[in-house]
Amino acid sequence: MIEVTQASELILANNQDYGVESIGFMQSLGRVLKEEIVADRDFPPFDRVCMDGIAVSFEIFSKGQRSFPVEGVQAAGSPQKQLKDSKSCLEVMTGAMLPVGVDVVIPYELITIENGIATTSLEDVKLLQNVHLKGKDRLEGDILIPENRKISAAEIGVLATVGKSNVLVAKHPKVLIVSTGDELVEVSENPLDHQIRRSNVFSLQALLLDLGISSDTKHLSDDKESLLKEIGTAMEAYDVLLFSGAVSKGKFDFIPEVLDELGVEKLFHKVKQRPGKPFWFGRLASLGVEATHGTVVFAFPGNPVSTYVNCLKYFYPWYQKSVYGQVQGTKYAKLGVDFNFKPSLTYFLQVKLENNNGELIANPLTGNGSGDLANLTEADAFLELPGDRTLFKKGEIFPVITYR
Repeated sequence: MIEVTQASELILANNQDYGVESIGFMQSLGRVLKEEIVADRDFPPFDRVCMDGIAVSFEIFSKGQRSFPVEGVQAAGSPQKQLKDSKSCLEVMTGAMLPVGVDVVIPYELITIENGIATTSLEDVKLLQNVHLKGKDRLEGDILIPENRKISAAEIGVLATVGKSNVLVAKHPKVLIVSTGDELVEVSENPLDHQIRRSNVFSLQALLLDLGISSDTKHLSDDKESLLKEIGTAMEAYDVLLFSGAVSKGKFDFIPEVLDELGVEKLFHKVKQRPGKPFWFGRLASLGVEATHGTVVFAFPGNPVSTYVNCLKYFYPWYQKSVYGQVQGTKYAKLGVDFNFKPSLTYFLQVKLENNNGELIANPLTGNGSGDLANLTEADAFLELPGDRTLFKKGEIFPVITYR
């Protein structure tokens, strides 16, 4: 049995690079960008009108003129016009090119137009008022989006404006989530007194969807020969296998034995933590310069809270390291009350979070152990308490794993 820190280190050391793929920019939402996006021209690409109104000469306005004959209209999307008479004006629309010969835009709300004459009562204006100068935001060649950025709606807009119809993103691993156990039935079935519906696989599938990863699911019976055949076939088709159940010491907990017979290298089995102690991790091929991708195996205990916290604690950072090249920063929270935990194990305490003047406060939730699936809906996170002590004082700060 190893420490939580050792388990994390071994898992991160076995991250995988699954390469990149080019996809349509509208399909890239939530994916990890694998190229720099640069400006293909200045932003904005021309001196841009910021408000509907009239455009006039600052010099003429400064000399006291407040009424301006209207020469015409500069519409958005039309070629740039030029003011013929400096004492006149052009009506301009938001987003249009600033006409030649003008350098101030006065909004319609501050003028009146009668008989083709625009008049304002403004006392003064500023040079380039309501004008967005060419290149003020970014210059051609500037990096707009760095590599390894998760693509959000904001990035989609930038991809569109630079004409990036296809974009390179990190490939996702192909994942299969496997449940075992003859006591499990499908969601649509009515379980008998000795049965329960499958739930862990769908919790895991949802956790992966939060990362943007689609996955397949499969249920296998507690039969060793069947497990050998089905898991062996799955390893040929999938990059990652996530198991829920059959990794403890029960008579029908065949997963560790089956993985060993299939040649999967066990990197550890059992972690000094609660919940989730029987966690098993390994991979099909040893890492090395000549190594090809081997199937990575996360075999979680079957109790729902154990499965849930292990996915967040271990699979999430592994995925981040694999696709981003680094793990996201650790969050912290203050313990809201004194708390005792006697076993010398790292304890993932279910907590409700509150924001108190910018400080994250974690208040413990009383549950009924790692089988209490419903309690997950009441909590917001797991507070990671170290295993080298038994008393934890109110106000102490610990790492927190959030899932809301």
